[in-house]
Order: sequence, then structure tokens, then C-alpha cells
Amino acid sequence: MKPRHLAITMGDPAGIGPEIIVKAAKALRPRLEAGELGLLVIGSNPALERARALLDGPAIPEVTAEGRDWPALCCLQAGPEGEPILPGRLSADGGRFAYLAVEQGVTLALAGRIGGIVTAPLNKEALNLAGYHYAGHTEMLAALTGRKGSVMLLAHGNMRVSHVSTHVALEDVPKRLTPERLRFVLDETDAALKGLGIAAPRIAVAALNPHAGEGGLFGRQDIDVSAPTIAKANADGMTVFGPVPGDTVFVKLRAGQYDAVVAMYHDQGHIPVKLLGFEIDPATGKWMDLSGVNITLGLPIIRTSVDHGTAFDIAGKGIANERSLIEAIEYAERLAASRADLPAAA
Repeated sequence: MKPRHLAITMGDPAGIGPEIIVKAAKALRPRLEAGELGLLVIGSNPALERARALLDGPAIPEVTAEGRDWPALCCLQAGPEGEPILPGRLSADGGRFAYLAVEQGVTLALAGRIGGIVTAPLNKEALNLAGYHYAGHTEMLAALTGRKGSVMLLAHGNMRVSHVSTHVALEDVPKRLTPERLRFVLDETDAALKGLGIAAPRIAVAALNPHAGEGGLFGRQDIDVSAPTIAKANADGMTVFGPVPGDTVFVKLRAGQYDAVVAMYHDQGHIPVKLLGFEIDPATGKWMDLSGVNITLGLPIIRTSVDHGTAFDIAGKGIANERSLIEAIEYAERLAASRADLPAAA
């Protein structure tokens, strides 16, 4: 039985999304031709065709959402075209297409037509110009699927980091750390790790404050909120460590002492993953490698994503790196194969 298609939402068509999609399709062509993988690209077909011509990519025929016999690689127009969306140009139309592609992908996933969604990057400013006021993909997907809570998990190699909070001001982070939120993040992280084949996950909770509060000298959140929640999770059968000071917890994660870390806020979790997954040529200052995957937990569908932005400055030049997108596709495949609660295939 052939696997269900994965939808790749283009993100902002003015960014590098179309190019990395075409490059990924070229790299994955043997698997597509063998029937091991199906990819449905959702976005602006003219933008996709420009990238295909630029990169001498494979043909990507257009299909309809109602179609029942999609080819292994195909594309779906997310909405009506307006003014041409040009590479590297910020526009409301770019934000509109980014939203419509995700909306269409969610609809198909909830109907069981696809196995999951892999998202290329959107531009938050363009998204808001189009009238869609979300902090990013994670919040948009929670709203579209009717979920009040979701969790961002970043992954690069054995560096897996989920987050208690993400797109909020640093001054608001302590208020986001509650027993209920931390337990939700722990539960979702534990389930995701099991879905990735880790039978008995070991999870560390990063401390919010320096030295985990140093007995209350530097704040009491780690003592009053995190520690009791960790104790309860362990009593319920999980294996959770911490709170572990933030200046050492990621060193231990990289060394294999844990399978994942729960970070308290955006930069605490993003910096170590991107430090190891991203690479810049010191001579030219140009990006050489972009590795890492963003996974949204807590949804009724599978969603993975690249772990980088739209890169308007290099869009349309054919030099964008597709590695993160290929990794996101592979993660989506693994998670879809392990989830028994996904909507049934229609």
C-alpha cells in the first residue's frame, strides 16, 4: 500500500520556499519514482514553475484537491493569483498565499487525504500585512485545528528541544511557566520521542533562572513550579530530570545523557540547536549549511517544518540549501507512521 502524500506548503512564494521544494524533489526523485513517497506542493504554481525552470527541476503537474489519483509529485494552487509575487519582495500577497497554503493543507490532513504537512518558511510581516495576525506557523496551526495548546520541538541530530514558550517577550516568560503548561509540554515531548522510536525517553527540564534559582536567591520558579511538576511526572512513570541549569543542560543533551530538553523560552532552546545545525563560511559570511527541523506537537495532525526563514536576500538566485526541508520530510514520514490517532484516510 502506497503511503499517503505529504503536503509541502510553500510558505511565502517570494522567499526560498519554491527553490528548496524543487531541490528537495530532485534529491528525492528515486523515492518518488519508486512509489515510496508522495509529495503534494501547495502554494503559488507560477512561483513554483519559476523555481523549476531556474533549477531544471522535475515536472510538477497541477492537480485539484478533489482528485483521487494524484501522481507522486504534484502541486495544488492555494488561491487566485494577484499581482506577480517576485522573489525577495515583501508583499501582502505573499502572506496571503502562505496562509492559504497552510489552511488548505490542514483541511486535507483533517480529512485524512494526506499523511501530514511539511511547511516551508513564511514571513511574519507579510502574513500580518495580509490580515492574518499570528505570531507564526505554530500559533496558526493551533487555531486552524481548534487546539488551544501546542508545543514547538526543534530537532537536529540528537539535539531535541521542546519549548514552554516561544514568541513572547522575555519579560512575559515567567508567567508562561505554570504546572499545567510544563506538564503538557512534558507529555507531548514524551509521546513524540516514543513516536520516533525511543521506547523510554529521558527528558531534562532546563532551569528558567541562573543555577536553577540558587535556593531562591535568583528566583523561585524552578523551585516552586518546575521541581514539583517534574516530581509528579516521574511518579506517573516518566523519566524526567531537573530543573537542570541552562548553561550545562544542552552539553549533557549533546553527550547523550538525555533524549530531549524542555527549554523555558525561544532563544534558550533555539540557540544550541542552530549553533550546531547552521554553518557560515567565515571567509564570505554566506550560509553553507542549514540543518534542523521544527515539529509542532499537540495537534491532531502531523506538522514538521524547516528551521530557517524566508531568506529574501537570496531568493530567486538558486543557491538556497534544501537540507532542512528534506529532514523535515523524513521526520514527517516517521511520525505519520507511528501515529495511530491520525484522521483515517478518505
